[in-house]
Amino acid sequence: MKLSVAIPESALSDESLKIDKTRKISVLARACAIFKIDTIYVYQEGNTKSDGNLMIMILKFLETPQFLRRRLFPKMNDLKFAGVLLPLKIPSHITPANAKKINRGDIREGIVVSLKGKRFVDVGINQLIPFFGNTSVGKRITVQFKEGYPRLSVKEINKSEVPAYWGYSVKERANLYSLLDEWKGNIIITSRKGKTATKEQISKYTKVDKPILVVFGSPEKGVHEIIGGKMKNVQNARSLNFFPNQATETVRLEEAVLGTLAVINAYNTS
Repeated sequence: MKLSVAIPESALSDESLKIDKTRKISVLARACAIFKIDTIYVYQEGNTKSDGNLMIMILKFLETPQFLRRRLFPKMNDLKFAGVLLPLKIPSHITPANAKKINRGDIREGIVVSLKGKRFVDVGINQLIPFFGNTSVGKRITVQFKEGYPRLSVKEINKSEVPAYWGYSVKERANLYSLLDEWKGNIIITSRKGKTATKEQISKYTKVDKPILVVFGSPEKGVHEIIGGKMKNVQNARSLNFFPNQATETVRLEEAVLGTLAVINAYNTS
């Protein structure tokens, strides 16, 4: 099951301090990593100024293995409170730094670097490995070892070739309707107005070999309000209520993401 989520860039509007916004993004990233989200779409909602850039930056920062962050992310104000971020600890991050532990077939994230006119890839083992691919210097890549220690050699591979979960990608969209209109798969819209999310309702989507996009509204507006009259034009979409008996007036976005994905995961594996 290939699962993606769509969240509004106004998702942080209920937090006033940057440190609290940073913490909220961290919780969202952890939830997405736990349930193997393929892509996080951050969509714009209207013309009001929001925290979209902050959200995208921190989501990308968290998905990047720790040893690559200094090379890929210069010091900037958006990362001022990076110290409060919780590590994802996904397979692409849990990699030994000892070169002697590397075996043929191992997969790593790395960055292409240049030294004395030659190109290498840095995979976090305090040893540069010759690189003969087409990716330009300074770019992050996924590599697989053709030879383990001591004759270390690598080849560049596509992220889709990795058998384990290898992290999410982050994409920005100008508006939600265009994303839904172009989506090639099924859509689950989270809404208090939807049908109760039962195993039968969810299995109609999870048992079909098509990608699924789970859509969340903002702290101020639900998905139906955001899209308005265009909702009737959205194809292959089902509105589901994942919190049918909630006692609280509202469900915060980070709670909605974690709870919704947990329910989908449970019904998909049961």
